Amino acid sequence: MSEKPAARHRGFKPGLAFRLAIVLSLAMLPLGLISVFQTMKVLEERRTLSETALLEQTQQAVSETREVIRSAVSTARTLAISVESVAATDQGCDLIMSRVVDKTELYSFAGFVDANQQLICASNGERQDLTELDIIRSDLESLEPGIIVQPLEFIGPGSAVIVTVPVIDENMHRGTAWVAIPVEAINEILADVDTEADLVVFQQDGDIIATEHFVDDRRSVLPENKSLQDLVDEGRQTFRDTNRQGLRRHFAVVPIVEGRVFALGSWRPRSQNSYLPGYEGAISLYFPLLMWLIAIAVAYIGVHRLAIRHVWRLRSWMRLFAAGRTDLDSARLDNAPEEFEVLADAFRAMTRRISEQERRRDEDLKEKTVLLREVHHRVKNNLQLISSIMNMQIRNTESPEARHLLRRVQDRVMALSAIHRYLYLARKLSKVRADSLLDDIIKQLVTIGALDEVDHRIDISTSFDPVEINPDQSVPLSLLATEAAINAVKHCGVERGSPCWINIALKQTGTDTLCLSIVNSRSTDEGTETDTRDTDGSGLGSRLIQSFVSQLDGTLETSMTDDRYELHVTFPLSWPDVEEDEALPAK
Repeated sequence: MSEKPAARHRGFKPGLAFRLAIVLSLAMLPLGLISVFQTMKVLEERRTLSETALLEQTQQAVSETREVIRSAVSTARTLAISVESVAATDQGCDLIMSRVVDKTELYSFAGFVDANQQLICASNGERQDLTELDIIRSDLESLEPGIIVQPLEFIGPGSAVIVTVPVIDENMHRGTAWVAIPVEAINEILADVDTEADLVVFQQDGDIIATEHFVDDRRSVLPENKSLQDLVDEGRQTFRDTNRQGLRRHFAVVPIVEGRVFALGSWRPRSQNSYLPGYEGAISLYFPLLMWLIAIAVAYIGVHRLAIRHVWRLRSWMRLFAAGRTDLDSARLDNAPEEFEVLADAFRAMTRRISEQERRRDEDLKEKTVLLREVHHRVKNNLQLISSIMNMQIRNTESPEARHLLRRVQDRVMALSAIHRYLYLARKLSKVRADSLLDDIIKQLVTIGALDEVDHRIDISTSFDPVEINPDQSVPLSLLATEAAINAVKHCGVERGSPCWINIALKQTGTDTLCLSIVNSRSTDEGTETDTRDTDGSGLGSRLIQSFVSQLDGTLETSMTDDRYELHVTFPLSWPDVEEDEALPAK
């Protein structure tokens, strides 16, 4: 009784496939972590290589520009040394400067500015007082090499990149050697580079020296979220950012003159995948996840092929066997492993053994049922034989009192015979239909005249609910009904020509309670004080009724009015606990 509620409240129970996925997931977790770690390391190395390659490509793209500027620096250093050995005011100084410019087509000017900021030596023979040029004062006074990008008329038209190198003699600042390169020349060098990158050469203070296209919007190719000064502070680097035109770009910064001049390369991103932004970082998760899914799928297919489908087949066999199918001896598994074949053989052997046991049990049950029916049949025949003998005795007996007593005994014998007749004909011997049994007994009593032997007509009505009782309850109930019905016939009186009547009913008054009621009409001349309900005046009928009520574990209630008598017996539907030595009272 407690198994069904437990099954209802069992809840979700994961199947073999789900548990397998969990176990495999736990088993593959270390491999997944190792794969994620290794993938992250590979991606890190890839990013490092990519950054290195991007830096190398940027450095390669500005290599010619770097060589020009570095060559100008080297030339300026050489001139600074040469000026020390030649008088700056001599014509030889101008000659040296002009030869430098003539020898290198990219140079537009070479000269020397003394400590008083006077241009006293120049390739074009110019002499100039530079003390008024405040914008280059700090560069002229600096003891470190520098680069100036300014348009100066004495140098030539347009802006020029002026490389300055201080001349030091005996720790004294003697002046500054100059070498100038036209900005247009550097722009042309950058424009001639065959690359998809936007190139920018700038100084440490953030001023742009040259670009591929030296136009007004030349700063549009710069990163939107970083200034050139920030790039100078961070040095050699690569990063991703949006340029000032709103385009996503890869940027690389390389030094041309260490700490002084830098080149910026703006490259188109290598991947334009919009569905997986930052895919290089996400691949460390997607790839192990894909490995896990493939492993789970392969493992599930393999386990399903090797185990799960055979388990399902065995389960279907068990359900068919539980539903009553016994023809499973020919059931076979499809290419199952040896362990499942052994299990299937054991199941088939079990079904054969259980089927054989059930067959023998059915045969034994049928045999016992036939024997039991035969017993009831023989008992019924014997009781009918006794009833016939008593009937012969009644016909040969001259005493009315003796005939009456024998008739009452015969009624009781016939009631027992009716019970055994019903059990002999019933399909199910474990339960007895009380309504059918009582109906047979009442009809039998009417047939033999037990309920119609008085000198007036009696109307008998019955009402029985369709209920089942135990066979052991059927004997006291039948005898109780017989005895009470016969007593009702005796005391069924008439008044002023009214018909006599008897109502017999069996009702189910509760879920486990039955009530047998016998109500009959009564004449007022019988008295209202007492009514023994005995058929022979000896009190045997009352004692029998009390005994039958006790065997049914019931309660007896009687009531009597001027015109009717009622008898109600309430008893439980289940068989009461009765002592084994309890017997009918002796006559």
